Amino acid sequence: METLNLHAGWIAILLGFVSGMLIGLFFHNDEWMGGYGSFRRRMIRLGHIAFFGLGFINLLYALTVRTFGLPADKSTSLLLVIGLIFMSTVCFASAWRKPFRHLFAIPVVSLLIAVVLFLRALPWE
Repeated sequence: METLNLHAGWIAILLGFVSGMLIGLFFHNDEWMGGYGSFRRRMIRLGHIAFFGLGFINLLYALTVRTFGLPADKSTSLLLVIGLIFMSTVCFASAWRKPFRHLFAIPVVSLLIAVVLFLRALPWE
């Protein structure tokens, strides 16, 4: 199951580069999306960086499971991918329409549960 996280992690990194390239086309304009400090522009930047951050988390999960021979937990794996997908999606959707910000609970809770499940599965000896 960790193969899913490996693929998701690398796809997220690719999307991070692509989204950075696309939004980078407009960064020269100080007033783009309401200016540098605007909510819309902050959400776009957060969505872009979430691809990288959560992509790396998925890669770390896959590599940790493989390196230490831990059993891959389907729930943990899926929750990490759900968190990755929804975090950037909610960021970009919130930049488009502010009420979408109320959906941040989906990726946050997904990621929190995934980390707790993973921590419980780790050998603590």
